[in-house]
Amino acid sequence: MIVGIGVDLVDVPRFEEHLARTPRLIPRLFAPSERVLKPRSLAARYAAKEALIKALGGSDGLHWTDIEVASEPSGRPVFALRGETAETVAGRGITALHLSMSHDAGLATAYVIAEAVPASGGVDASASAASATVPAREDSA
Repeated sequence: MIVGIGVDLVDVPRFEEHLARTPRLIPRLFAPSERVLKPRSLAARYAAKEALIKALGGSDGLHWTDIEVASEPSGRPVFALRGETAETVAGRGITALHLSMSHDAGLATAYVIAEAVPASGGVDASASAASATVPAREDSA
C-alpha cells in the first residue's frame, strides 16, 4: 500500500552556485560515492533525497549522508540506506521505495513512492473508497 509520495525540483545552475559558494555542503549532503559526480547528477540526487523526506512525512531520524542514490546494473536508480536512516525507515514500516529521477533544460527532478504493508493485512476501506471515486481522464494531447 502506498503510504507516501514525494517530489522535488531543483534549478541546476542555482544548485551549482550554492555548491561553489559553500563547498562544505557536498560532504554534508552526499555519500562518498556520490561526491565525484557532475553537478547535474548531484542536483538530481539532492532532489531524490528531498523527495524521500517528503514521502516519509519528515526528516526525523534521517541523515543526508546515510541516504545514497545508487544504480542497479540496468541503470535504474535505487536508494541505499544506512545507519539510523535505514533503521528509521524500517521502523516506520516502509517495505519498498520507488525512485525516478531526471535532469534536463537546467532542471533536476525526482519522484519517490513509499510503500508499506497495511497493519490490518487489508486495505483501509476509506482509502479504497476515496481512490475509487477519482474519475479516469483521457488526455487529448
